Amino acid sequence: MMDFARQELNYHHEKGLDFVARFNGKYVIGEAKFLTDFGGHQNAQFNDAIATITTKGIKAVTVGILDGVLYIKGGNKMYKQITETYIQYNIMSVLVLRNVLYQL
Repeated sequence: MMDFARQELNYHHEKGLDFVARFNGKYVIGEAKFLTDFGGHQNAQFNDAIATITTKGIKAVTVGILDGVLYIKGGNKMYKQITETYIQYNIMSVLVLRNVLYQL
């Protein structure tokens, strides 16, 4: 997957890339994470996914497939980032991924 993404989709980020697909003629790449708690290693996992979807110059739709505690409404950092800072990016639960792909 990484070789294809580097050669064909101009993806040069070192970490991540759990998902590569072609749907309705468009390439889609992404990183998947299940975040079970706040802070520490979970923040690093979240940041890895964010780095993947915010990488510039990729010739594909980028998605962050994130599940877990980050959707708990409150003052936590991850919730604020997905609802404010990164709201324009494709961050979603795996539960809605199929619906999103069909909308491409």
